[in-house]
Amino acid sequence: MRGRRAESRVVAVTAGIVDAWMQHPNERFMAAPWLESILRWTGRPREVPQVAATLAAMDEAHVGFGLLSAWHGPSGSLISNDEVARLVEAHPDRFAGVATVDLNDPMGAVREIRRCVRNLGFVAVRVVPWLWNLPPDDRRYYPVYVACVEQEIPFCTQIGHTGPLLPSEPGRPIPYLERVLLDFPELVVVGGHVGFPWMSEVLSLAMKFPNFHIDTSAYAVHRLPAELVAYMRGHGRTRVLFGSNYPMLSPARCLKNLADLQLDVEASELYLGGNAQRIFRVG
Repeated sequence: MRGRRAESRVVAVTAGIVDAWMQHPNERFMAAPWLESILRWTGRPREVPQVAATLAAMDEAHVGFGLLSAWHGPSGSLISNDEVARLVEAHPDRFAGVATVDLNDPMGAVREIRRCVRNLGFVAVRVVPWLWNLPPDDRRYYPVYVACVEQEIPFCTQIGHTGPLLPSEPGRPIPYLERVLLDFPELVVVGGHVGFPWMSEVLSLAMKFPNFHIDTSAYAVHRLPAELVAYMRGHGRTRVLFGSNYPMLSPARCLKNLADLQLDVEASELYLGGNAQRIFRVG
C-alpha cells in the first residue's frame, strides 16, 4: 500500500527551485481583514494575481515548482481545496496541492485529507494556528495528524510571530509543537515562517526530532536569523527548505543576495529544492 500511494503522488518537477509555501489567492482571501498589516509591510495591493503573473514571478526567480496552499479558518473557506486542485490540474508540471481542513469538523477533516491525497494527488496538509487562535497541541488537530500519518504526507504549519495583528502565542514551538512531535513520532512536520523570535526553541526541536523541518517562507534571505543560517550551513542542511509565501513576497525578493548566505554547493541545492523534493515526494 505504501508503495502504491507514494507512486501515485510523485510529480515531475521542472528543473529549478522548489517553493515550499505559496498560495494563489482569490477574492475571498484578499478581502480578509487580517491581511492589512501584511500588505502594508510588503507593499502589495489588494488585488488577485492572474495565474500568468504567478508563473512569471516563479520564472523570474528560476522557481520550477511550487506547493500551492489551500486556506480554511473558523469563518469558512478562504481558498478551497478544489480551487487549488483546478490550478494543479491546469499546470501539473509547476504546482502540487497542499490541503487544508476545518478543525471544527474532525471526521470531515479526516475524510477530506483522504480525498485530497487519494483523488486529487495533494502532497501535504497545512493548518495555520494563528488563524484559528489554537496552538497545534489542541485536541482538534489530533485527527488531522492521524490522517497525515495514515496517508504518509507531511503536516505543514506556521511557527513564530504573526504578520497579521493577531496573537503570536499559538506559533510558539515549545511546549505546543513539541507535544505534537512527542505524541506523533511518525508525523513529518514542516514549520513555516522560520519561527522568530523563538529561534532557540525552533533549533532545539530540529535537533531533537528528526521529522521536524523548517521552511523560510515570509523571509528574504537577508532577514534570516544568523543562528538559522549557521544551522543551514552545517548539520541542518537537510532540514531547511526554501519558501516565499507568494504573493506576499515574490520568490525573487526572497532570494535576492542568496550568495550572502555562504552555503556550499550541497547545502544550497538541498535548501533550494532537494529537501522539498524528498519531504513532499515531488521529484
